[in-house]
Amino acid sequence: MTVAASTHKTALRRAITFPMLFLFILGDVLGAGVYALAGTIAGEVGGAIWVPLLIALVFAMLTAGSYAELVTKYPHAGAASVFAEKAFRSPLISFLVGFCMLSAAVTSAAGLSLAFAGDYLNAFVDVSPQIAALVFLLAIGLLNARGIKESLGANLVMTVIELSGLILVIVAAVWYFRTGEADLGRTLTFKPGVSPMLAVLGAALLAFYSFVGFETSANLAEEIKDVRKVYPRALFAALLTAGVVYMAVGVAASSVLSTEKLVSTSAPLLEVVRASTLEIPPALFSFIALIAVANGALLTMIMASRLTYGMANLGLLPGGLGAVLPKRKTPWAAIVATTVVAIALTLTGTLATLAQTVVLLLLFVFLSTNVAVLVLRRDRVEEDHFRVPTFVPVLAIVSCLVLLSQQGWETWLRAGALIVVGMLLHGCSRISLSAIGKAG
Repeated sequence: MTVAASTHKTALRRAITFPMLFLFILGDVLGAGVYALAGTIAGEVGGAIWVPLLIALVFAMLTAGSYAELVTKYPHAGAASVFAEKAFRSPLISFLVGFCMLSAAVTSAAGLSLAFAGDYLNAFVDVSPQIAALVFLLAIGLLNARGIKESLGANLVMTVIELSGLILVIVAAVWYFRTGEADLGRTLTFKPGVSPMLAVLGAALLAFYSFVGFETSANLAEEIKDVRKVYPRALFAALLTAGVVYMAVGVAASSVLSTEKLVSTSAPLLEVVRASTLEIPPALFSFIALIAVANGALLTMIMASRLTYGMANLGLLPGGLGAVLPKRKTPWAAIVATTVVAIALTLTGTLATLAQTVVLLLLFVFLSTNVAVLVLRRDRVEEDHFRVPTFVPVLAIVSCLVLLSQQGWETWLRAGALIVVGMLLHGCSRISLSAIGKAG
């Protein structure tokens, strides 16, 4: 059957080109986590940091294949919730998928605001973390409301700075090899006393967190020029670029520092640069880390507002959240709502608490999307679109289940509590709509 929604017209401005989308995805994937990730992964797997990073890249590419097919088939804001609605024909499932995505995004932004307001900022100014987080989120909201082109212009600059910091780590490691003290053999050693396979799987969960973010780009479908051609190319190119950079950084870190040193510091990449004997001021790396955090928060809040806008247009959230600024063509009501919720979350949880919930929520979203791409194969549209082989979403489903098996029970409880809240909100929405219908 032909889907009428495939010819859907958008009120948003199509201003995103391939370079802008590539940098958007790359900036969101690289994020802030990589600057502390090497030591955490080393604690799980040993010196072979690049192995779980490679596994995580493969897992991410599998699910990205499903996103590429569905975004080019149904290029509308709302992404995962749109796919769930078309595939499962259940308002409850569609709402919960969108709610999980939205919860993960806003929770991630709140956590990033706390990260921004922490030790890296204290290297420059002594200010209350709560005030710094509040000002930070307000600034992100204002930039988001100004326009998608302005927001992605800022992202371009921040992504270049962010990427340059990681390249600097690689250069520092290459420089260190000149001393003859680097040990490339450590990159092939695993944590003693633990099965290498189990160690890699445990570390792959942490490494996978460094790749999440690519899914946020799906919510920009209505603002991408020639979306059916541009989206798949930008998505896969950005993921591969991030994967190559990550693995190079992993090899660099293990070659320069022992596993014990990597695990003992919260700033492993800074320690790599220090050990390299290159004369690089520590404040420079703090600045780069702040840029990375700010970039991640900006891109996450862009996604959260577009997802809220898309769900409002589908009737899954109050219609008022679909309001758009007449001149700027940005979803101002959704931006205000997501910013307020993010600010509230910063006052109710620590960075660790907020971060632990994000991955599990996104795995539910990824499972839904990977199943949806198979279900919707029966649904044909007039326009040509990207299509992945059937085995890709099947393997993607398996990869999500493997990663879910590595989650701790405390994370399941936190995610479960959020899902219950979502179900309650959905129930209230249905009662309200029913009451309005009877009144009419």
